[in-house]
Amino acid sequence: MIITLILFILILGVIVLVHEFGHFIFAKMFGVYVYEFSIGMGPKIWSKKSKKDETEYCIRAIPIGGFVQLSGEEVEDDKSVPKEKKMYNKKVWQRFLIMFFGAGNNFILAFLILILCGIFFGSPNMDPVVSRLTAGYPMESAGIEVGDRFLEVNGNKISTVDDVRLYLALETSGDPVTFKIKKANGNVVTYEITPQKETVEEGTSYKFGIEFIRENEKGFLAPLKYAVVKTGALFHQMFITLKLLFTGSVGVDSLSGPVGIYSIVGQTRSAGIESVLQLVALLSINVGFINLIPFPAFDGGRILFLIIEKIKGSPVNPKVENIFHSIGFILLLILLLFITFNDIVRMFFS
Repeated sequence: MIITLILFILILGVIVLVHEFGHFIFAKMFGVYVYEFSIGMGPKIWSKKSKKDETEYCIRAIPIGGFVQLSGEEVEDDKSVPKEKKMYNKKVWQRFLIMFFGAGNNFILAFLILILCGIFFGSPNMDPVVSRLTAGYPMESAGIEVGDRFLEVNGNKISTVDDVRLYLALETSGDPVTFKIKKANGNVVTYEITPQKETVEEGTSYKFGIEFIRENEKGFLAPLKYAVVKTGALFHQMFITLKLLFTGSVGVDSLSGPVGIYSIVGQTRSAGIESVLQLVALLSINVGFINLIPFPAFDGGRILFLIIEKIKGSPVNPKVENIFHSIGFILLLILLLFITFNDIVRMFFS
């Protein structure tokens, strides 16, 4: 538990540090007054402020989250800071870069981690090609063969093996699933396959009897290719997940917060270093992607106000915008409490 807890803190700390550093470095670059650069939430346990730099650098007690406090984002305007150093007085493109590169840094981190995984652990081929079939299961019985390539699952286009895994994982009803398959001879065939119902300790599961065996590609550019394809696949997973949340196909109670992530870290740690690094890449893209959602208090919400400003030709009143984001932040805290409660219930009572 102690090792898992330390690893959990390190993973979240790195992801948050990278995210906030993206905001921080561009704010400094464009001359925005930065009050505080903080990792963690709650009371301060360490802080430092030099005479040459107005920024206070802090580590806070609760190792979840973090923030960069910029002048011009506060509800009550700080008269002690020169106007030219306030966030809202910077050019639109400068503010956009400041807001975007929190998420942008997360994407860069994930991409670099995936390149390292490709270099040190091999670069898996991500093509959605059948590697192995389990005898007696629906896929084999339907006529699927090793070497067949997935083109669509229930009308959803397939680009990578991760796409296949995602759409099959979402099929929990036991209903027939439509597959569009490209055979080895080039013919395209459509199959309708009903998964086999099985009872396991966790409950009921549905199996198709298909496996994708890892085959590493060789060559100097293989890690780069793998990182590009894998990053795209992770973005696609996030897009599909958010789409399902907004359409109601997946409930908010299925989301995981810090407690859920802690549990996942514990499970992943036993699978080895590569799995841990893959998890960091996944979480980093998650954090970046979610932060770009145009919701108040998110970076995407602030970018939305920049778009509104550009359309209307004049800035939105900073006080109105900051109050709007403050309300959004309160709503996010309520959501986080709800998700954390569900995580605790799942961890200890399921």
